Amino acid sequence: MAQAPVSYVSPRARFGLILPATNTVVEAEFNWMRVPGVSFHSGRIDIKNPDLNSDDAMVAFLEGLRTTIQDAVKRVCHCLPTYMVMGMSAETFWGGKNGAAEFEQFMGEVSNGLKVSTGAQAAQEALNKFGAKKIGIITPYQAVGDQQVVDFFTQCGYAVHMIHGLRCSSATSIAEVSPETIKEAFRKVNAPDVDALLQAGTNLPAAIAAAEMEVELGKPVVAINTATVWHAYRTNGIMDKIDGFGRLLSEH
Repeated sequence: MAQAPVSYVSPRARFGLILPATNTVVEAEFNWMRVPGVSFHSGRIDIKNPDLNSDDAMVAFLEGLRTTIQDAVKRVCHCLPTYMVMGMSAETFWGGKNGAAEFEQFMGEVSNGLKVSTGAQAAQEALNKFGAKKIGIITPYQAVGDQQVVDFFTQCGYAVHMIHGLRCSSATSIAEVSPETIKEAFRKVNAPDVDALLQAGTNLPAAIAAAEMEVELGKPVVAINTATVWHAYRTNGIMDKIDGFGRLLSEH
């Protein structure tokens, strides 16, 4: 596709950021990690029912998204983004490794050929950067969502020691989880032979908590929003190192 014109305030990259209308964490955490010369432009996915209080409710929530994701992408493309970023992770893990690849293809099709960073893709590349083989995972999901995450990482060749879902009852309540609850969840999925810990669920405010857990546990602890920002930057040749959000952004 043709090269988008340069924007004066964001000459390095204009990121089209796709996130659920219920999400209040992604934009805040992404902007904490924003570097000069880039900008994030939100396309919000219409949510018909934010209920997540059971496996069936979570499946219904995700099944209604594809059309509204497409609408959100088309709206944000009016600002001529140079790259797409997915600020919702559950959809990117759904269907395992093949489902993740299909979702990336779908995003390219609806954005008229733009490349995309997704949570699943970013998390995998972050874990590879640390050479992790055995991992522990936390999520805000119900059991059906946790299984999708486990399936993805297992199919990608990782051993999942344990996954702990916080079973948040609605899409908005995920943002209400406290840092201490997030930290305790990380402790639950840790073990001496676990190489790295990972958090999924972009509305879970884990970027700072994960960085603090790296110091406590002495091993990589990857928050999904941090990984996604890192992946979007590095894929676009933006190599700035950022302190305060863990080793991924400060060292890699």
